[in-house]
Amino acid sequence: MRIGMIGCGVISKQYLASFDQLPDVQLVAVADLDRARAEAAVEGRDGVRVLSVDELIADPEVDTVLNLTIPAAHADVDLRAIAAGKNVYSEKPFAVTTQEGAQVLEAAREAGVLVGSAPDTVLGTGTQTARVAIDDGEIGTPIAAVATMVTPGHERWHPQPDFYYVPGGGPLLDMGPYYIHSLVTLLGPVAEVIGAGSRLRTERTIGSGPREGEVIPVSTDTHVTGVLIHESGVLSTLVMSFDAVGTSAHPIEVHGTGGTLAVPDPNRFDGDVEIKRLGGEGWETVPVSGGYADASRGIGLQDMAVRGADLRASGDLGQHVLEVMNAVLESATSGARVEVASTVDRPDAVEQQDARVTA
Repeated sequence: MRIGMIGCGVISKQYLASFDQLPDVQLVAVADLDRARAEAAVEGRDGVRVLSVDELIADPEVDTVLNLTIPAAHADVDLRAIAAGKNVYSEKPFAVTTQEGAQVLEAAREAGVLVGSAPDTVLGTGTQTARVAIDDGEIGTPIAAVATMVTPGHERWHPQPDFYYVPGGGPLLDMGPYYIHSLVTLLGPVAEVIGAGSRLRTERTIGSGPREGEVIPVSTDTHVTGVLIHESGVLSTLVMSFDAVGTSAHPIEVHGTGGTLAVPDPNRFDGDVEIKRLGGEGWETVPVSGGYADASRGIGLQDMAVRGADLRASGDLGQHVLEVMNAVLESATSGARVEVASTVDRPDAVEQQDARVTA
């Protein structure tokens, strides 16, 4: 599958490092509004052309557009690529509004093209090993889960952090996709949500790079909590914060009638899964039993190239998670429980395998 990458910012480095390891994916072109940045990103990569965005979308040598633009541009770039007959794979969040995401999926269905959505971290050994443990009944019947992400804010390290503090950003739409994709993979789709949020600061100060010391406005909630009511009846509690210093909580814990499972950071592909069994004597490490080993960002494209319409990191999953997040924000504003209209099948489990081997 021949990839044209639009957007050569910070996250692009992780994709670029992966392409040489993916047997069914080839990067053929890149584009960025800053042409010099695009040229620097692929310096030394033979055969990768630097194009304008319009040229890349129209290029017959590009099968799939990898959309690494800012969240506010995700839907627009996807729709333009779909109109040109391209498959699309978008960084998270899938779009900013639920309506935009739905338009992308409808356009793709009409055009007969594929749509994928990050994060593909859920395809790694961390989340997939946890899934095997849950599906095998290692913790009995799942009752609840808790997902916790606490950081003082990305402006401390990111040189261009503006988009984190406008609608489409914030801790929920930025980091929530990792946690909610994992929760849906482990426990199934979400039916309803209850949310609350706060915004203690109206400004942030950039802490690094050429704009260090510059003050930027904050126009979205920076601490969001919610309860996700899964179709199965499991209750997942979500805490996403750009306001607090840190936490000692496991990134995700899944509680069942027979034990509790500690799931590693869903922003990573690997990490130890631990279990505390009812009547046991402490935490045990669960042997790796599923997922792409040694995976990195881009494995979702490999999965897409091999599995086609059965891709696991799908636009349908990205759209369901987007709707869940926007429902949490709506509930935080209204104070009312909000129904999630969409549903999605749990993606197929990933059998334990090497990420560099065709699946």
